[in-house]
Amino acid sequence: MSGPSHDKSLFRDRDMVPVRRALISVSDKTGLVELATVIAAQNIEIVSTGSTAAMIRGAGIDVTDVSAITGFPESLDGRVKTLHPSVHAGLLADLRLASHEQQLAELDIAPFELVIVNLYPFVQTVASGAEGDDVVEQIDIGGPAMVRASAKNYANVAIVVSPESYPAVIEGLEAGGSTLAQRRELAARAFAHTAAYDAAVAAWFAEGTLQDPRSLPESLTIKAERLQVLRYGENAHQRAALYSRQGGHGIAQATQLQGKEMSYNNYVDADAALRTVYDMVLPAVAIIKHANPCGIAVSAPKAVDPIASAHLRAHECDPTSAFGGVIAANREVTLKMAENLKDIFTEVIVAPGFEPAALEVFRAKKNLRLLQLPVDWRQERMDVRLVSGGLLLQDADRFAADIDSVAVNWELVSGERPDNAGMTDLIFAWKSCRAVKSNAIVLAKNNATVGIGMGQVNRVDSCRLAVERAGARAAGSVAASDAFFPFADGPQVLLDAGVKAIVQPGGSVRDDEVIAAARAAGVTMFFTGERHFFH
Repeated sequence: MSGPSHDKSLFRDRDMVPVRRALISVSDKTGLVELATVIAAQNIEIVSTGSTAAMIRGAGIDVTDVSAITGFPESLDGRVKTLHPSVHAGLLADLRLASHEQQLAELDIAPFELVIVNLYPFVQTVASGAEGDDVVEQIDIGGPAMVRASAKNYANVAIVVSPESYPAVIEGLEAGGSTLAQRRELAARAFAHTAAYDAAVAAWFAEGTLQDPRSLPESLTIKAERLQVLRYGENAHQRAALYSRQGGHGIAQATQLQGKEMSYNNYVDADAALRTVYDMVLPAVAIIKHANPCGIAVSAPKAVDPIASAHLRAHECDPTSAFGGVIAANREVTLKMAENLKDIFTEVIVAPGFEPAALEVFRAKKNLRLLQLPVDWRQERMDVRLVSGGLLLQDADRFAADIDSVAVNWELVSGERPDNAGMTDLIFAWKSCRAVKSNAIVLAKNNATVGIGMGQVNRVDSCRLAVERAGARAAGSVAASDAFFPFADGPQVLLDAGVKAIVQPGGSVRDDEVIAAARAAGVTMFFTGERHFFH
């Protein structure tokens, strides 16, 4: 051990500790005057700092400034106040030991029996949207030092970090002080308080590190607070809860406007739906079941109600699977879209907003969950996934924010380059394919999916599934594959169904065979040079 050790026989028993001197320095001043009034009524000396001292003094209560104890003025804009031996000796002296009591007397330092400290509002400052130095200035230094020192010395000092503890403290003062059991409980709360605070600071710095394109962080801290306990997880025998990550601006921060309580699966599907629609530039709707799309579409050209148009076109892809689906829109949900949904069983709708008239229509569907995204909603820059014993971190898979640049580097390997409308269809299919669990095949026509094959263990089965679901609509559609075709059999399924163009990453050792099949059919094929697996 690096710290000192003492013969246990030297320790004197201290259970009830009367309070003669209290140190108060709080950011959250809830109930401060009331507490200080009770403390003063017990003839306890109050030592305080800055605005806390000013508030107590303003209530007509005597206060000793910390600077009078330290002989050193508060300086550097308040950065230096309590970090002084005259303070910390009074916090750390273990008065169960006669030697510590003697040393305090020799130093002419009085001990503290009660410390009331809570920390700068770092978390609240981050949540407000502040950045840079404005956040850094809310990193408390002296406060955590006092809290930890007092908590370590719980045998002698009662440390209070929350106004929630004030009633119990007042009750203890009126009963003669604090008991050992009470001080130990307060110490546990204090250490949890500083641990959470430090984790929030670490998470903020890590978040900033993640913005650095040059490297990933060597260490990663993820801090989250529980928002609600869910009925169960993916299955009834699994426990589940929703947590809000520090600085989060996503679905966890959405406001539920109506409907039953959200489930674990609801959140997973809703987030997958959002990921899909916000890949699109135009008004778009995605219908999701089991984290896979039943249909994706953008609005028809010149549609009177673009978002209602997008929904109807997405629904037409696979109405059977859309039953009981989760819907996301990247525009405000209109009255027309709400009317179109009246007779379609839907679990969740998530959108940036809802027209008041749309909400009136939805009120008749009491179980339908409506989630409104926070105003500052944005997609995450990084993906994190737990694995046994650790976690995986990667850059989030994102497309360019405009349509044209998506296809800039595509290589035409078969057929002729389509016109603008044809290219837009291919880009739509390529973007939609990323939202489908790999192996993924998407058939699209007029910027709407018509057939989707997902999650198969081989690509040819995904091709067959997409064609089967599209039926007659496969003829004249375009196809996208999230990864290369390892053989020509997959593309052949698409070619036989009448697909007129295919976009895929390329990169297979049998690319020549795949290209030859496309050329033999007179079909356009692009290589993107990048894949978009979604596991």
